[in-house]
Amino acid sequence: MRTLLNRALLGVALLIIGLPVQAAMWKLDPAMSTVTFKYNYGSDPYEGRFTNVVANFDIDPMRPASCKFDVTIDIEDIDVDSPEVLDYLLDYELFDVDTWPTAKFQAESCRLTGVTSFESDGTLTIRDQTHPVTFPFELNIETCDGQVCFRLTSEVEILRLQFGVGQGYWANTAEVPNEVQVLVDVYATQQ
Repeated sequence: MRTLLNRALLGVALLIIGLPVQAAMWKLDPAMSTVTFKYNYGSDPYEGRFTNVVANFDIDPMRPASCKFDVTIDIEDIDVDSPEVLDYLLDYELFDVDTWPTAKFQAESCRLTGVTSFESDGTLTIRDQTHPVTFPFELNIETCDGQVCFRLTSEVEILRLQFGVGQGYWANTAEVPNEVQVLVDVYATQQ
């Protein structure tokens, strides 16, 4: 009953702003989107940004279970404040971009958890490790430069060692914890 009510409320909201309530392909707008990661080194917080993210979404707001995500991140295009930190991140003990230059997230289903809240079940591949991930997100319909777009926001915790990001010295979690926060704030336009 609650899911039916949530879908009805979402449907009314979409009709009010004039969005066609049907499945659609959406493409990430890189100029308006950010995907950042946060971690600690000792007691100092650090942040980086993935600057080359390509994503396509197949989302029907009225039938969220049918959604599909296909996201590719070029790891070597990380933006961090320090060239030394960048060298470490790209090295074979962390991301090893010479061998595994991209990370991928793919999802084949979603579920509605609130009026604008969803979860997608998919797989995340970093290096040579692929694991299931539940990706919670908020989805809001907006207008971007006069056309319909959606804004997807999320915060998810990734355990870096599960994906092999931390070999040798970096496998020790005393200085760099296993937990990395990934913050997503992306816009996508209908194709």
